[in-house]
Amino acid sequence: MILIVDDKPENIFSLKTILELHAFPTDAALSGEEALKKILRHSYALIILDVQMPGMDGFEVAEAISGYSKARDIPIIFLSAASTDKKFITKGYTSGGVDYITKPVDPDILLLKVKTFYRLYEQNSELNRIHASLRSEIEFRKKAEAELKDAVKKKDEFISIASHELKTPLTTIKAYLQLLDRSIDGNDPTKMYMERALVQVRKLDNLIVDLLDLSKIESGKLKFNKKIFNFEKTLSNAIEMIRQTYPEYQIIQKGDAEVNLYGDEMRIEQVLINYLTNAVKYSPDNKEVHIGISSREGNRLFVQVKDFGIGIPKDHQSHIFHKFYRVEDSANRFQGLGIGLYICAEIIRRHEGEYGVESEPGQGSAFYFSIPVGSQPTETVTE
Repeated sequence: MILIVDDKPENIFSLKTILELHAFPTDAALSGEEALKKILRHSYALIILDVQMPGMDGFEVAEAISGYSKARDIPIIFLSAASTDKKFITKGYTSGGVDYITKPVDPDILLLKVKTFYRLYEQNSELNRIHASLRSEIEFRKKAEAELKDAVKKKDEFISIASHELKTPLTTIKAYLQLLDRSIDGNDPTKMYMERALVQVRKLDNLIVDLLDLSKIESGKLKFNKKIFNFEKTLSNAIEMIRQTYPEYQIIQKGDAEVNLYGDEMRIEQVLINYLTNAVKYSPDNKEVHIGISSREGNRLFVQVKDFGIGIPKDHQSHIFHKFYRVEDSANRFQGLGIGLYICAEIIRRHEGEYGVESEPGQGSAFYFSIPVGSQPTETVTE
């Protein structure tokens, strides 16, 4: 809307008629004081302001408008029957005006200027609206990010506390079950049930260990005790554990594992067990798993665990080592939280190693890692 300010009603009528014929909505004020009151109550796209008025003249009104935060950006066109002397025009601009028109008014010139400034005002208003929207969006995202970080922090604290609380009673249960298993005669039919119970307890124990490791990774407190160790022994321990847990599966080793590594033996064993467990889990119809061992470039050990199970689609393979990631097609068929491979990736990274997967749906998967062959001092180092 355009505000016309003039102390003569006939002048206002004339300007309103010209503008409204060209679809410009208008409002009017017969004095500077009335104009200022209206500007406080309404929003205007343009002000056409007569200079010579009783009381407050146009220059004073313009200076007052410039002090209003709400209205200081409204363009003002001064209208005057006074001389077009340079000093009047200069005063108009310094008072806050953007243009100057003398009476009698040329309708064509007036409309040209009004259209220009009206369009500029609309564009500026749209830019301000976009800016305000962006600022609001930024503030919303900052707030959401802060809340999310607080959700993640509380979640990690809960996982850590819950895992610690579960670990102690589970260790006791596991110990009692092992004692009972040893005391039961091999011909007793209850021994089979005891062994099955132990398998489930071991699964639960591994899950709690993974949750504890996850909380340590998130807090930067995952510890590594590095030293020189024999990989053949570590691999044998991992294979034996899988054979005891899944006696129906055949684990076939290919290649020489008789090599010394520098690293955390328990953590490397943890990676091997996780790889082997996944191989067993995701190949329910094929009971054979291959472990390939080889040296690459003379100073790195390459380990590959291959199954002949369901496989992984190509578009999922780049995400498989991410935290909590599970392949949608198999998520409902196989249990798990999607943190085991994430922990494996962190362990391998901390050993300056590399990891990955090669897979074809329906043809199985080959998970691999490579780490440097050890030549470090034999003393124990804690990181």
